[in-house]
Amino acid sequence: MKVPFEKLDKAFENRLRLQIMSVLMVNDRYDFNSLKELLDTTDGNLASHLKALEKEEYIVVHKAFLGRKPNTTYESTEKGKEAFKQHLDALEQLIKQQKTK
Repeated sequence: MKVPFEKLDKAFENRLRLQIMSVLMVNDRYDFNSLKELLDTTDGNLASHLKALEKEEYIVVHKAFLGRKPNTTYESTEKGKEAFKQHLDALEQLIKQQKTK
């Protein structure tokens, strides 16, 4: 059986992007500061990885104000959810194939 490397999505090769999508898969929306705290990363690092996922159309950004304070939240798109599921399925197949050898 062929190893499904071609089904692995390059967008999820980075640990932080994998973590971001994991959070967004189980939450409707998540705000920037909460993501930053949860993932223990810097503003710039988080922003660059969110931008990469947004560019792939895997997440969408919502900007609003809570009182006078800006609030930015992120949500996974259907395209992002499907891509993430396929990526996880490919990883699972890879693991199963290695167990049988």
